[in-house]
Amino acid sequence: MALTILCYFQEGCMGCMEQEPINREVERTFGVTIEERDAVMHPEDIQTYALTVTPTIIVIVDGEVKERFEGVVHTETLGEAIEKYR
Repeated sequence: MALTILCYFQEGCMGCMEQEPINREVERTFGVTIEERDAVMHPEDIQTYALTVTPTIIVIVDGEVKERFEGVVHTETLGEAIEKYR
């Protein structure tokens, strides 16, 4: 099972700045990689994933979106989603 975690951010976004250290903690704790992508630099993803706010975290398993979090998501919540799909 291929697990991909994308975190869309935007420069100057206060929530995104708050999310960044949480993502690092999740990576260390759960041994995963969270790919951070600037939503503005990836306009095709805005349509593909219907992005409306940043930060948005998307958990993808085998190419299918399984979980989506809009706004700041805390370690425990994101960790539960990761554990569900690995």
